[in-house]
Amino acid sequence: MHCSQGPELTRTGSSGICACRTLQNALEGNGPSGICLSYLLSGYTPYLSPDGFHPNPILHNKLKENPHLSLFDQDLEYLCEGVEGRSSNPVAVLFDALLLPDGDFGVECASPLIWRHEPERATPHLVLGKGPPGGAWHAMEGSMLTLSLANWMELPGVKLKEWMRDKRRNLRNDRATPAEIASYYQHYVTKMGMEKSFACGTTVTSVSRVSLESGRSVWKIQGLQKRASSGEEIEVPFAVYAENVVLATGTHDIPARLGVEGENLPFVCHSFWELEAAISSGHLDSASEPVLVVGAGLTAADAVLAAHHLNTPVYHAFRRPVSDPALIFNQLPKLLYPEYHKVHQMMSQQQCKGGETVANLSNQPLSSPADGNCYPGYLSFPKHHVAAFRSDGKCVLEDEGGKQTVLQVSMALVLIGAHPNLSFLPEHGGPLALDSEEPISCRRNPLDVDPYTYECVKEPGMYAMGPLVGENFVRFLKGGALAIVCDLARKRSKKRQENCTASSLNIQLTNCTLEA
Repeated sequence: MHCSQGPELTRTGSSGICACRTLQNALEGNGPSGICLSYLLSGYTPYLSPDGFHPNPILHNKLKENPHLSLFDQDLEYLCEGVEGRSSNPVAVLFDALLLPDGDFGVECASPLIWRHEPERATPHLVLGKGPPGGAWHAMEGSMLTLSLANWMELPGVKLKEWMRDKRRNLRNDRATPAEIASYYQHYVTKMGMEKSFACGTTVTSVSRVSLESGRSVWKIQGLQKRASSGEEIEVPFAVYAENVVLATGTHDIPARLGVEGENLPFVCHSFWELEAAISSGHLDSASEPVLVVGAGLTAADAVLAAHHLNTPVYHAFRRPVSDPALIFNQLPKLLYPEYHKVHQMMSQQQCKGGETVANLSNQPLSSPADGNCYPGYLSFPKHHVAAFRSDGKCVLEDEGGKQTVLQVSMALVLIGAHPNLSFLPEHGGPLALDSEEPISCRRNPLDVDPYTYECVKEPGMYAMGPLVGENFVRFLKGGALAIVCDLARKRSKKRQENCTASSLNIQLTNCTLEA
């Protein structure tokens, strides 16, 4: 998707050097992580409101100790002490508690913060992204409801509910659709006057350390930018330099794979959108052989619902037992998420029992209401994994005891998560992970960062935020933006002090008189 917002990056010359000044910061990724960080880097600064109150008495008393200081100028580690929440990253919990006090209880308590625009604090930066501001939200299916409550999705300065009301849109169960969220993020960038910092239509191909003629080490970011030329869209190479670089790319670029025999066969797919395409084209309908869905996350649940709505029979295989507390369905309030609660019921009530013979069904549901089953056309296989896919459209499932079940399917959807695309980094960013020997994964193997600065432990001057450090929810990724801006402010202050000390020393030496 082409985006006309933001600056055109300078074309690289024959030497590959970009004719532009060095930026202080470059951000790779223009989703909510990059947008929130850009907001803070643009001079928007949080302070404790004169009449601000926080329901956590310990945090409230700490904030009152330095009410004249912005949040950027305070000791985040000190403020984080004693604050608890649903994230493993302490600054994420702190900022969430300040923006949405008692948010976990569904209470709309006023934030004790006020925001001031202080242009003198603004830091030159550039946000690079393939599409419009909003990132992957523009690619998500438009009718599904978001998992998070609406106010958890909003960014500082623009209330999502008020924006929705202005657009005459209604929130269902206090949730919005991905299309609405994407539109909100795009509007946010315009509303806050941040377009000049967003370079859309860009694909980063390389990020590496280089030394300038002055001897200073900086990051060199190279890539391609889409531009309109004579009515056609062309890709122009660019290169920019930055003192710091922030990785905010998300983790939905490369679908995770099972690594089993036959996974590359044409009927085996790895994205929800391939299911949508099959439905739209008429290749999948109520007369089709059953669809196999592999996985027990929300995307897998969306696929089950989509196929079930089409009256296409569904086999559903997943490794965990239905009662496993780690399953996302066991963590969601039933009242707010009725569609996912329905899938969880299906998984529990329509299980394939051990020793049962599974009929090879065609043009008929897996069961009928007459059998006493509430969900005809669905059958789950808990504690099963895929052993192989065969070229004749058959899938071999295997349970914990090694017993195999062969299913005839029209389509197999492997929806078991995704990995980030960090191909622009040396070794695809592997050395930056907690375990450099394993693939980078939001849940199991995120990037290794300092918990209070979000700077990569193994690469100074490189930061990471959002899903790359284990934050999947918008409400918590905002804390990464706060941590990064605070650390950059600390570094600038330290640099100014060093320069002042050096200047003072030079003056003293200049005015020094040597006596014999």
